[in-house]
Amino acid sequence: MNVLLGDLKNPYQKSHSGNHQVKSNYQNNYSLNLISLISLLLTLNGCALINPSHPESEKIEVSAKWSVDEAVAISSSSSLNHWWQRFNDPLLVNLVQQSLQSNTNINSAKSALQEARALRDVAAATLLPTLDTSASAGRNKSGQKSAVNNFSARLDASWELDIFGANRSGLNAIEATAQASEANLGDVQVSIAAEVALAYISLRNAQARLVIANSNLTSQLETLQITGWRTQAGLVSALDAEQARVSAEQTRAIIPPLQTSIAQMSHALAVLTGQPPAALLQQLSVANPVPQAANDLALNFPAETLRQRADVRAAEYRVTADLAKLAQADAARLPNFSLSGSLGLSALTLGSLTSGSSVVSSLLANVAMPLFDGGSRRAKVRAQEAVLAQTHLTYKATVLTALQEVEDALVALRGDIQRVSRLNLASEAASNAAIMARQRYDSGLVDFQTVLETQRSLLSTQDSVASANAAVSSDHVRLYKALGGGWQASEAEKTTSITEKSK
Repeated sequence: MNVLLGDLKNPYQKSHSGNHQVKSNYQNNYSLNLISLISLLLTLNGCALINPSHPESEKIEVSAKWSVDEAVAISSSSSLNHWWQRFNDPLLVNLVQQSLQSNTNINSAKSALQEARALRDVAAATLLPTLDTSASAGRNKSGQKSAVNNFSARLDASWELDIFGANRSGLNAIEATAQASEANLGDVQVSIAAEVALAYISLRNAQARLVIANSNLTSQLETLQITGWRTQAGLVSALDAEQARVSAEQTRAIIPPLQTSIAQMSHALAVLTGQPPAALLQQLSVANPVPQAANDLALNFPAETLRQRADVRAAEYRVTADLAKLAQADAARLPNFSLSGSLGLSALTLGSLTSGSSVVSSLLANVAMPLFDGGSRRAKVRAQEAVLAQTHLTYKATVLTALQEVEDALVALRGDIQRVSRLNLASEAASNAAIMARQRYDSGLVDFQTVLETQRSLLSTQDSVASANAAVSSDHVRLYKALGGGWQASEAEKTTSITEKSK
């Protein structure tokens, strides 16, 4: 239902003596008509502004502390914004920083944030009046009649009165969406930084295992050579030589997969930093030890961790956005009011544009009210309530996943630290056993099978120690990621979390 109030052209083109009376009557009639129509429309529709109902978010129980908090040493303070610096590896720091600047996923998330902010500005502009201006000049001629000129200048204004807050709710939804995009950018940064660190650790682990394999292969080839000499001298059987060859070739077979892994990790790191796959092959070809993190991390409480997690913040803002959309859908069932007007000059000559008779003005008030839509608007409200319920569940799932990731990382870290300790003892014992077996074999006290077994055991334990050390470093990375490290919320984005509000 649309009702137009007032559409007057040249309302003051009467005698000068009657101008004030006409103006007064016009304003009084306009006010009375507007009030009457508002009352009538509200009566017909039986409308009142309804507070949008929505499913309340279930309270999520968060423990006061982590179930495994003895895995790392506790210090007085610890910042995770740049956790990769805790590994004391300049090349790792450089790779992570380069990825944060040049990674395609991060730059895509930055563009998405710019888009969300631009859409927020577009929505904010709808709350303000619009003002347009135009000017025209024309010359018309019909048949033998003299040509007629027409000059005009016009100023148009319009404003939608957001009485029931539909536009404001829409702006709030888009603002929350923009904040979710900012938090999503932080989540991408966290993920990329962790992915770079894990790939770098895998690369260094493969290089360390390659060094171990080559070292053991050298020892086994020496044994094979000595066994060959003894076979030729008739001191041992050919069986010993063949067994030595089997052991050496098995070790040699380990090397190609490790070289492949090194090349693939180099390719992955290059792509993560926004470069062609082969860009870092030379830079990463020199083997360095697996970086080890400092063991002075101070664990935040679970609730503080949730506030730090970018994905949890993004989920919070999506709930806020859907709440605002629900309010917007409910407000769409109520009357809509708008004002528009124009003020211009129109004359046959340029000189007469400044005369009072050339003034042309109009004022329009528009009231739109849905009378019957088959229940469409109410159905949209119910649909948005269902969307909000889904968003609440997604938020809950995000929180529970965040808590699980921290607990899993702590458990894995504790277990791998204990594993490294045991494997170091085993490696030391295997090294001693290999030396003694070799000495006793030279003295004829043990058979060659004992030498082969101790060599295999030494290779296996040394390889396991290298992998376990890398696993501890990877566990630290996953823990830093689970704790929300690797990004810094802007001042505008630092708001009270839903977790706090639900307490």
